[in-house]
Amino acid sequence: MTLEPYSEVLLFSSLAAATAVLGIAPEAFGRAPSRAAIGWANALACGLMIGVAYVLLTEGLSGALIAGGLGTLLGVGFVRASHAAAGTGELDVDRLESSGPGDGYKAILVDALHAADEGVAIGVAMAVSMPLGIAMAATLAVHNIPEAMVLSTVLTRRGLSVPRAAVVTVAVNASQVVLAVASFGVLGFVPGALPVVAGFAVGALMYRSLVELLPESYHQAGETSIAVVTLLAMGVVVFLAGVAP
Repeated sequence: MTLEPYSEVLLFSSLAAATAVLGIAPEAFGRAPSRAAIGWANALACGLMIGVAYVLLTEGLSGALIAGGLGTLLGVGFVRASHAAAGTGELDVDRLESSGPGDGYKAILVDALHAADEGVAIGVAMAVSMPLGIAMAATLAVHNIPEAMVLSTVLTRRGLSVPRAAVVTVAVNASQVVLAVASFGVLGFVPGALPVVAGFAVGALMYRSLVELLPESYHQAGETSIAVVTLLAMGVVVFLAGVAP
């Protein structure tokens, strides 16, 4: 395999990671988002992730349901194990202002682990086809903005300056770039691993969406509005994937 496809994976995954800097805009302009706005941002991120998971299911499993199912279980297990190891399982981002100083670092770690799952999704999509991979990177680039808005709000409320919060919100996505390139490389050498790796990404993304983001969003905004935002975001991703060449 030549260096060129790796360069494309590196370029587009880096651009996706860099869009997180736009999430600092509300804080930079002195307009901290409301609790409801944070909930809607989480819902938007959640809907985009569910849409991404659907695309990976349809494009990445190639009928290998057993291998894909095994990968999904590994993805869910990874998220659970990483939370247990890092002590982030019970982290309540909505109450970080009244929690211990170490919880701010845990919020950063949660986003870094989350970005790693998304990096695997980008790598898998690019291994299937470069146009699909670019579309996946673009989707996650949009997703990174509301996600970064939530993290930057947490960081600035805990005393971090706006410029430093902007640096952190981009830096946490470094794992997204690394895992995108690594996943693409592994699948280039072991193409038969595609269903397992795709299933891993699906399991991790769905767990984070349904177990972490959605319940958190429901506490921050009305259930109906959260459901509408989530479904619309998911529908857009599925629609765009359906009309893509």
